[in-house]
Amino acid sequence: MKLLSYFRGEAFQRGVHPPANKLTAGTKIRRLPFPPRVIVPLSQHIGKVPRPIVKLGQEVVRGEPIARTDDWLSVPHHAPLTGVVEFIGLRPGVRGSWVESIVIRAHPGATQEDLWGQARDLTDAGSSDILQMIWDTGMVGLGGAAFPTHAKLTVPKQAKVHTLVVNGCECEPYLTCDHRVMIEQADDLVQGIRYGMRATGAGRAIVGIEDNKRDARDAVEAAIKRAGNVSEGEIYAEMVPTKYPQGSEKMLLMALFGIEIPAGQLPVSLGMVVNNVGTLAALGKLLPAGRGLTERVVTITGPGVAKPGDYIVPLGTPLRFVLDYAGAPDVDAKQIILGGPMMGQAAASLDVPITKGMSGVLVMRADDMALQADRKTYPCIKCAECVESCPMGLNPSTLGMLAAKREYDRMGAEYYLGECFECGCCSYVCPSNIPLVQQFRVAKQILREKAIAK
Repeated sequence: MKLLSYFRGEAFQRGVHPPANKLTAGTKIRRLPFPPRVIVPLSQHIGKVPRPIVKLGQEVVRGEPIARTDDWLSVPHHAPLTGVVEFIGLRPGVRGSWVESIVIRAHPGATQEDLWGQARDLTDAGSSDILQMIWDTGMVGLGGAAFPTHAKLTVPKQAKVHTLVVNGCECEPYLTCDHRVMIEQADDLVQGIRYGMRATGAGRAIVGIEDNKRDARDAVEAAIKRAGNVSEGEIYAEMVPTKYPQGSEKMLLMALFGIEIPAGQLPVSLGMVVNNVGTLAALGKLLPAGRGLTERVVTITGPGVAKPGDYIVPLGTPLRFVLDYAGAPDVDAKQIILGGPMMGQAAASLDVPITKGMSGVLVMRADDMALQADRKTYPCIKCAECVESCPMGLNPSTLGMLAAKREYDRMGAEYYLGECFECGCCSYVCPSNIPLVQQFRVAKQILREKAIAK
């Protein structure tokens, strides 16, 4: 593919425009207090579950490794606070199942400073060195996918990357953590982009930002100027039209360059790697300090929150503690969405912890949930609203009818179910209130189980 020297800045086809509800876009990031206990699930990513390297009763300091792995698609974990290992075993997970976890009780008198790690000079670090350092941080995609970052930045031998695309769209309603990171941590972001370019061998980096976040674009451009000459290449900040799901990497590449990623392929096949702004900003801070990932910025928002905002939250903080601090003490799990309203999932319990891939906590009021519960589901009327909104050009109506008949194999083989990334556009526009995305998730899971069985 020829290296494009221009940007289209045009919207991709289809998609939807839900109300933005960016209630916290103008509020500075605040730090959440450390809880009395943290719960660290060992499975916060795809791949093999790492093994605990601590024992019951062991004292740990903030940032100390507590779980390690030798699987390339897995990551280690670090202690989010200084304290004592109180429990190792099964605890409720984000998806409702019980998962192996490490519970650490905080030392009451601890300052909770980062006491693990040593500053290092990365001036002469090569690609393999950078990738190993990223792996050691335990970093996964902070945009929500939680894919191990070192694996995402590893370029296959047969491929060559010319562009690192940095995703700063954050199109999901309500969520603003990436927006605030670009404004307040822009220097860390630019440094992280440099590391990403060195890891992939990319000659340039492009930060794609929706045009409703011009203050974020200005902050990133100012940070690029402050950084001076970028020896690894050039870094740009480009505006793209505001539309959902612009944050999908395939939609972002379409908006920036007018190119379509072929079915079944990844951006690296066209010489590009896409990464989230929050992920790279965190790397820009962690790698020079030689530290692991122990906290992240989370948007706590919604009509049921008295103190909405973007908070720096220690990983493993129980959801109940977060909600009490943010001013939502009387809610129950059925009123909580982990993530945004389009792609997030309902909380299984108030005892689940904040994890690496959790970008937001959306709190609804009981009245809001009652309105949703009263909505009835009707038969499909063949209106084609879902077809007109699907950014991947699929036929959600037909897929939904096949799912109702449990014809899952046809959904995958004939109607490209695997290309659906569950953005929720079809469910959002359906006048019959058919839970299409939920049907597709079930179908995918059944197909995965069939493949494993074979």
